[in-house]
Amino acid sequence: MQRRQGRVNAGLLLLLYQISQVGLQNIPSVTLGVLALNIFLFLNPVRPLPEVCISVNEGFYRKNWQRLLLSPVHHADDWHLYYNMISMLWKGIMLEKKLKSIWFAYIIAVFSVLIGVVYMVLEFMLVKILDDPSYEMNCAVGFSGVLFALKVLNNHYNPGRVSSVLGLQISSKYACWVELVAIHLISPG
Repeated sequence: MQRRQGRVNAGLLLLLYQISQVGLQNIPSVTLGVLALNIFLFLNPVRPLPEVCISVNEGFYRKNWQRLLLSPVHHADDWHLYYNMISMLWKGIMLEKKLKSIWFAYIIAVFSVLIGVVYMVLEFMLVKILDDPSYEMNCAVGFSGVLFALKVLNNHYNPGRVSSVLGLQISSKYACWVELVAIHLISPG
C-alpha cells in the first residue's frame, strides 16, 4: 500500500486536464474544495498510507480514531485518486447544485466519517461470521465509500434514469449495487 515515488503521475495529470476541461468556474465550491483537498493530500500525505488507513485493529482496538478522518482523503496511487475524483467531480456538480453548498458539505463530512465506521462494522462481522481474525487487519483508504453513498443519494434525487454498467442497461436505482459487485469482481483489492 506504499506509493512509488519519483514517477510520472499520469492519473494526476489526466485528472488536472479533466478539471481544466470542465473549468474551475463551473465546479461548485464544496466540490472544488474536496477535489483540492484530495489532490493536496495525495501530493503531501499526512503520514504514510499504512498509518492512515482504517481497520478494525487500528480504528477500534487501538482507538486510533483519527484514521476515520484521514483514510477517506488518502489514495493508494494516482489512478485511485483519478477515478475517485472524476466521480466526485460529476456527482458534486449534480448534487451540490441541487442541495446547495452548506448541506452538501455537511453530507460529505458525515459520509466521510460514517463510511469508515460502516467499514469497520462490516469487517468485524466478517471476523465473527467466518471465524477469520485476518479481517481485523484489512486496511482501507480512499473516497470510494463516500462516492458510493453520493451515488445512492443522486439516484434518489434523479429517479427513473438508466445507467450502463459493463455495457448492460440497468435502472440507476440498481446500478450502484451492480457496479459495487462488478468492481469487487474486477478489482477485489
